[in-house]
Amino acid sequence: MKILVINSGSSSIKYQLFVMPDQQVICSGVIERIGLEDSKVRYKTKEESLEEVLNIKDHKEGLEKVVTLLLDSKVGVIASTDEIKAVGHRVVHGGSSFTETIEVNQEVKNKIKDLFPLAPLHNPANLEGVNVAEGIFNKAKQVAVFDTSFHQTIPEKAYKYAIPNEFLDNENIRLYGFHGTSHKYVSEKAIDYLNKENSKIITIHLGNGCSMTAIKDGKSVDHSLGFGPATGLIMGTRSGDVDHSLIFHLINSLGYTSEEVNKMLHQESGMYGLTGYSDLRDIEDAADKGDKLCRLALEMNAYRVKKYIGSYLAAMNGLDAIVFTAGIGENSQKMRELICKDMDGLGISLDEKINDQRVSEFTDISAKEAKVKVLVIPTNEELEIARQSFELLGR
Repeated sequence: MKILVINSGSSSIKYQLFVMPDQQVICSGVIERIGLEDSKVRYKTKEESLEEVLNIKDHKEGLEKVVTLLLDSKVGVIASTDEIKAVGHRVVHGGSSFTETIEVNQEVKNKIKDLFPLAPLHNPANLEGVNVAEGIFNKAKQVAVFDTSFHQTIPEKAYKYAIPNEFLDNENIRLYGFHGTSHKYVSEKAIDYLNKENSKIITIHLGNGCSMTAIKDGKSVDHSLGFGPATGLIMGTRSGDVDHSLIFHLINSLGYTSEEVNKMLHQESGMYGLTGYSDLRDIEDAADKGDKLCRLALEMNAYRVKKYIGSYLAAMNGLDAIVFTAGIGENSQKMRELICKDMDGLGISLDEKINDQRVSEFTDISAKEAKVKVLVIPTNEELEIARQSFELLGR
């Protein structure tokens, strides 16, 4: 069975075409920097590899480009869209409506749309992927895999907010957690590596969106993102944790509307708000050239991660390993260095030579004397989505 997996992020589209259950990858690629004039398009098969710089204005245009490549007479891998039997989609927010993988119908799409306010950068892009795929792959089953599912094991003491009980009881307002497909995938790899019956792991997903999960014995027990995907760590354009009094000050004293504040915190804050850049590669380049704001932003970013490491270590009463994953976690030696610097008191330290090398596969970058393993594990959300889609459709 050929399953196309589409992972529409806030500013990117990752895609892979699998033959299941063999888990054979026929082609893969990514479109990055969507919405910018220098969007990057990558496409790879066993025989071919290409890269282009285009102006991809939105996710619809990006997905149409992916399909063009799949059907291309020279580099394409399918002769007809009918060869695709299922399309697996990453959907960020499932709210209380979706706790497991599900086949998409109109009711499912309506509920995903209802959740737009909780994930304004993601659910619209996710649904756009479903709608475009339905039109192009009209004979394929559409499957939704939710980021929130993995975090259903978080205990009430961690997911409940200290607001009146009625908001949880009647409105399902609680911490949901995100990036669950990624955290699940890399944590299972880490547990296999540790070969330990009982494990305490912190997975650190660093991309344009960022999150951390405390994972005890393979189960998510706490997470940095909450009711929506804007709290916790400093992200590409999202603020992460702020004092909620700030929101009321912006509205009541400075005259901003709630819509303007919402846009600010989701699309104009984070690393972009601090530096004018949303891509960490641009920020690191500017910092290396002496830009003080970019240097400070990197230090702030790392400091926030350190705080969460400390809190999760306390919550689990120990730590066996931390895992870096996703675009920044896998590729930024600088961020890993800043995060692990001066953490030897918690048993965390890097082997600088190994860390400085280009990492493209599972790598243990911890110092020999370190009590806590520091691992770089490339995430593969697409494979996890393909697995779950195949299992749902009954083989």
